[in-house]
Amino acid sequence: MKRSFLPFVFILFVSVSATAQKASDDKKPAEKKPIESESTYLVLKWRNIGPAVTSGRIIDIKVHPHNKNVWYIASACGGVFKTVNAGTSFEPIFDNAEVYSIGCLAIDEQNPNIVWVGSGENNNQRSVAYGDGIYKSEDGGKSFKNVGLAKSEHIGMVSIDPKNSDIVFVAAYGPLWSAGGERGIYKTSDGGKTWKNVLSISENTGCNEVHIDPLNSNVIYATAHQRRRHEWTYVSGGPETAIYKSTDGGTTWNKLTNGLPANDMGRISMAMSKKSSDLLYAIVEATEGKGFYKSNDRGASWSKQSDWSTAGNYYQEIYVDPNDDKKIYSMDTWAMVSTNGGKTFSQLGEKNKHVDNHAIHVFPDNTDHILMGCDGGLYETFDGAKTWNFKANLPITQFYRVCTDNSKPFYNVYGGTQDNNTLGGPVRNISATGITNADWFVTVGGDGFQSRVDPVEPNIVYSEWQYGGLIRFDRKTGEQVSIKPTEKQGEPGFRWNWDSPLLISSFDHKRIYFAANKIFRSNDRGDSWKAISPDLTRGIDRNKLPVMGRVWSMDAVAKNQSTSLFGNIVSLCESPKNENLMYAGTDDGLIQVTDNGGATWTKVDKFAGVPELKLAGYTIGTFVQYIVASQHNENTVYAAFNNLRQGDFKPYLLKSTDKGKTWASISSNLPEKGSVYCIAEDHKNPNLLFCGTEFGFFFTINGGKSWVKFMGGMPASISIRDIAIQKDANDVVVATFGRGFYVIDNYSLLQTIKEEELKKNMIFPINDGLVYIESQPWGHKGKSFQGEAFYCAKNPPVGTVFNFNLNEEYKSIKEKRKEAEKEKIKKNLPVYYPSADSLRLEDNEQAPLIFLVISDEQNSEIRKIKIDFNKGMQQAIWDGRYELTSPINFNTPDFDNPYYEADKGAMAVPGKYVAQIVKVVNDKPENVTDKVAFTIKSLNNYALSPKDQQKQNALNKEIAEFRRVVLGSSDYLGHLKNRIKYLKAGLNQTNSNALALKKDISDFEKLQTELELKLYGDGSLAGREFETSPGFVGDMEQMVYYTWAQTYGSTGDMEAKFVELKNLFGTHYTKIKELKTLTEQIETKAEALKMPATYGRLPEWK
Repeated sequence: MKRSFLPFVFILFVSVSATAQKASDDKKPAEKKPIESESTYLVLKWRNIGPAVTSGRIIDIKVHPHNKNVWYIASACGGVFKTVNAGTSFEPIFDNAEVYSIGCLAIDEQNPNIVWVGSGENNNQRSVAYGDGIYKSEDGGKSFKNVGLAKSEHIGMVSIDPKNSDIVFVAAYGPLWSAGGERGIYKTSDGGKTWKNVLSISENTGCNEVHIDPLNSNVIYATAHQRRRHEWTYVSGGPETAIYKSTDGGTTWNKLTNGLPANDMGRISMAMSKKSSDLLYAIVEATEGKGFYKSNDRGASWSKQSDWSTAGNYYQEIYVDPNDDKKIYSMDTWAMVSTNGGKTFSQLGEKNKHVDNHAIHVFPDNTDHILMGCDGGLYETFDGAKTWNFKANLPITQFYRVCTDNSKPFYNVYGGTQDNNTLGGPVRNISATGITNADWFVTVGGDGFQSRVDPVEPNIVYSEWQYGGLIRFDRKTGEQVSIKPTEKQGEPGFRWNWDSPLLISSFDHKRIYFAANKIFRSNDRGDSWKAISPDLTRGIDRNKLPVMGRVWSMDAVAKNQSTSLFGNIVSLCESPKNENLMYAGTDDGLIQVTDNGGATWTKVDKFAGVPELKLAGYTIGTFVQYIVASQHNENTVYAAFNNLRQGDFKPYLLKSTDKGKTWASISSNLPEKGSVYCIAEDHKNPNLLFCGTEFGFFFTINGGKSWVKFMGGMPASISIRDIAIQKDANDVVVATFGRGFYVIDNYSLLQTIKEEELKKNMIFPINDGLVYIESQPWGHKGKSFQGEAFYCAKNPPVGTVFNFNLNEEYKSIKEKRKEAEKEKIKKNLPVYYPSADSLRLEDNEQAPLIFLVISDEQNSEIRKIKIDFNKGMQQAIWDGRYELTSPINFNTPDFDNPYYEADKGAMAVPGKYVAQIVKVVNDKPENVTDKVAFTIKSLNNYALSPKDQQKQNALNKEIAEFRRVVLGSSDYLGHLKNRIKYLKAGLNQTNSNALALKKDISDFEKLQTELELKLYGDGSLAGREFETSPGFVGDMEQMVYYTWAQTYGSTGDMEAKFVELKNLFGTHYTKIKELKTLTEQIETKAEALKMPATYGRLPEWK
């Protein structure tokens, strides 16, 4: 019998909405101005800095049924990754989707190119993210299409009919934070084109699992779970939780009850034997009777095997070994295994491995070979969990918070993670490898949240973990000092949030603030604390609040599990303009304001457009997610409200210009779906604001009148949980919840850009460039010899970044002709062939050139960088080096060769320079922009002070010119040799009088051999392991390399070597000129003898 507790009208609505396609809007969206378009700013790119030293929560694992080297890995909050080489490398394959949270995966065993992704994590904990339905790929993950169930928010499981790929069942878990949505079991019979809700329970109950009998696909089992979470509570069960069975392909369903707990049950997970349809297992969360159950009669009856059960808000999944029906794996904090059908469970083994397990794959050809997905990422064992290999190349860390320090020459980034410690590491370094896992360090364990770094002494770091745990970390010693404020004996307990607010005063770097339900201040770095406020919350008794239509008893399934005590401070800020002005936001929707350092507080409880909830006689406001006081105007303050925990995903971003008394929305054009987590105000431009939402990063340059989504270099929809601006570097750093840290290096373009500038040719203001030589701590650049699995995040390029706009683009004669022809075609006019002269003009037209030209203070040009002649915003980078001095060649760089070193010019010295864009069209040079001055600087990270930079610069220029002549002369010698080679071959095709040339050629070769011995050394002896003197060219190149490969300056020996080489070169140069003369004489004689044309010789014609 099909079960449903929904009114008929609601069933009809769900059925229609599930099968109907959304009508497209015929109206085109209003065209954005360039200054409001993301494409204008794509010259700025987000740079991911990892880390991968700790990974993130893996929610599902699927292995290709016919190729065990191909895995699909679902990250709870970071998308989907694929490996085709058993984990040596991973590629993200879901980054273009509209959501980032994943609940489950399924591979079609009949056609493994078909991959299904259920979006929205299938757990129920406090930081769970939601999705927008079911996705399908038909090309092995190269592309995905959303095929429906957008209102499900969380997909628990996808099961594919083993005999018919078009038949798929989906367990729609439904919204966690609210009623309604798409819940239950959905079936498609046409590969996802349409869906039918075949099992519906109620607006509060969805299905977390669906299983198809592998031996009879008409038999389907489903587990229904009634659950709800809010900010103040969690209820993980109710009377509607049950196991259902269908024997007719999902048309009708029966509830299975015999032997299962009769009282309220929570989350249930099932597992089936692949060998016998009779054998089923279930793990049951319940108020009474929880445990592990078995059925030997296809669910008709159940018997309890043991009391083993797990927490349904985070685990509660079981798997049967592919070769042993009595061996069951249970996902929990510690992975558990039973070898006797669930009668007893023991730890599988977690040595040197992260705990909190969620997914497992056991390879059927070797059941000791296991993949395990946990909060810490992906692990692999080949010996049945005795030892584990961590896949340290998946940067999917879930960061709650981010902050930066003031370290020099490069600052560090800190942030707390979901169950992976609080981490610190460099935003960049001087390594040619980049930022590796070894560059990161842990300040404190657990679930990490806010960190703050002493702005004066960056070795002092404050880090917290869940529920107000707080330490002061000393980077020099590695010691942690616990500084959490504690209650006095008899004092009521403090109510700490999961993520308690922490800050350092802008006015005294020794003063810190920390908040529970009241605010604490320390003036001695946390050694002692004083409360500066009373309880600032509404004082609501959460246990009197109804959930799912009723007030639940304390014995309800998992009541209040993994929730913060309700009524605490969740956001806190101090005005940078007034140390006595502070704002505190609460989880129950209040903003409290003090303008006298905490002596008194004023409550603000009404906010324009922000919803309130009236419940059981209480007024519950919206969670005050983030507060930022302006650094430009003491009266201005910003606040982000987050109503996600009531199932309301709208952005609520407000601004007050009267110290919080009244508020106005600045959400403007932010997407309707996407809660705001954070906001930041630029330190130079008060109209430049940033905000992070559930589905991306936004900025406004007009104070919130309009927002621009900016995700260049990031996944399209990743959640941004926090923003930090590093003022010295002018960088913006964000904490993503599932893909680590991202940074925009130098966003000064956003601080100054104006709409009229996008109509000009101009170079925007240039930040100081940095010149230094990258180190090679791993022996070579990149991954060196560490293998493909070695994780390293890229540094920004060394040098100076130039952002510029071109308001013109060059169109060739051919392009103009084609445009004119298109217009004629539109008007139905004839299009005739161009004239022969016109076609020749097209073919012979010189392509235009456009350059960024770098000059020094004396207006001497030192570098010319070719740029694209395209209209719009562009970026170029000067690496701080002069032009190359080696001969022009067209060799292909061999970047895969670890010993390959690209040729470079000398390094420019710190100082002032000028940039200008110049174009050359039809051989006519013309200035495109004005000249813009800029400065390049050294890192000043020397152990020994460098030598006089200007003297070194003069020497470098002299060396560069010398090298140009030497290498050019050497190259010319090779050219002469080539000409002689052809002449020598021509002797055989010329009359016998030509044999007289043989002596001339022999004279050339003798002189050439003597010269090459001096220029290039004795290769004959060197090849036989004799000691030899270096050749002149090699000696010079070594001197140049050692001079230009560092910025300290040339040593006395290097300078002496240069003098020596200069004195010797005159003789060698004279010899090359003699060989040139001899070659020309031979060629003249060859022409007189009517020798066939040879390389480099023009035959005479009279």
